[in-house]
Amino acid sequence: MCVLTGGALILTGCSNTEDSGAPVSKETVEKVDSIASTLPDKIKSSGKLVVGVNIPYQPNEWKDGDKIVGFDVDLMDAIASVLGVKADYVESAFDKIIPATQAGTYDLGMSSITDTKEREQQVDFANYFIAGVQWAQPKGKAIDPNNACGKRVAVQATTYEHTEEVPAKSAKCVAEGKAPIDIKAFDEQSAATNALILGQVDGMSADSPVTAYAIKQSEGKIEEAGPVFESQPYGWAVAKGSPLAGVLQKALQHLIDNGQYKKICENWGVQEGAITKASINGAVG
Repeated sequence: MCVLTGGALILTGCSNTEDSGAPVSKETVEKVDSIASTLPDKIKSSGKLVVGVNIPYQPNEWKDGDKIVGFDVDLMDAIASVLGVKADYVESAFDKIIPATQAGTYDLGMSSITDTKEREQQVDFANYFIAGVQWAQPKGKAIDPNNACGKRVAVQATTYEHTEEVPAKSAKCVAEGKAPIDIKAFDEQSAATNALILGQVDGMSADSPVTAYAIKQSEGKIEEAGPVFESQPYGWAVAKGSPLAGVLQKALQHLIDNGQYKKICENWGVQEGAITKASINGAVG
């Protein structure tokens, strides 16, 4: 089990594979006919949910060998089991997931996608988790997330941190007559983390479970830079107006009610972000 304590991941009983912290077992989840019967006919007939996913973004989704693993994956596998279908994961660039979901290439997008009001104009979200933003810094080299003017800050490209959070902070710096933040965007979160570990940047901004995992994996080379802030829901993105959003909501609520959702969260040490009520389009602000 991977347990979250005091904002850091403590790995116990996890795989020893270099890039893996995956629990050794999954929850056994039964099909619920009353929910499965509400699936769109296309998905019923195919027997699968085509899921667009971007990796790596540990601990939520990444590759352990040839297999995609993570908290998001275990939860979606459980959802698929409730619906009596198989989750078919298709790797994608993060910024292609929503357009491909809109076009019907994917039935849904699942990649730690923050549900925002802006994104709700493009797709609907079935919310499944709450995550905030968490900055990290090299050990002993402080950076203030609220005053990082002129600093080099790593982010994963096209994430909320890249498109909204850090740019807003940079704009504030400029408005105050200070140097802008030097935003260093990387295609993969692992590259952003490595840049911080190697001292190529002064700080890093990512979703709270991702930063916590990165800190643990760094073996003391990086640390938290301030508290978690701007908590928002993660959501599974589906085409605007699709009935699939409601189906996913019902399947998740079933897992919440029977306790299996909580167990999956605990298996990955992300229980602090667990929700008690499944919702649709729950963006805050």
